[in-house]
Amino acid sequence: MREKYIEQKLVKAVKAMGGIAPKFTSPGFDGMPDRIILLPRGRMAFAELKAPGKKPRPLQEARHRLLRQLDFNVYVVDGVEQIGSVLNEIREES
Repeated sequence: MREKYIEQKLVKAVKAMGGIAPKFTSPGFDGMPDRIILLPRGRMAFAELKAPGKKPRPLQEARHRLLRQLDFNVYVVDGVEQIGSVLNEIREES
């Protein structure tokens, strides 16, 4: 299974929940997560998509730490079976 396939499934699942998951690009600030997940009721998080078993690069891990220090949720998704639980967690945030 390829990263692109997992990414497509995530985007489709977010859309089914009434949200959007645009590609997140940050010129001049490499290592940011692939997608920003925006759900109804102001719920948001970042998602790093990986092929099964692959891990984020050191720079990506540093960016994830930075975002988490700012109280943003960052998820590393390397399988379609994770998508539902990740989206439910984002949706249920208080």
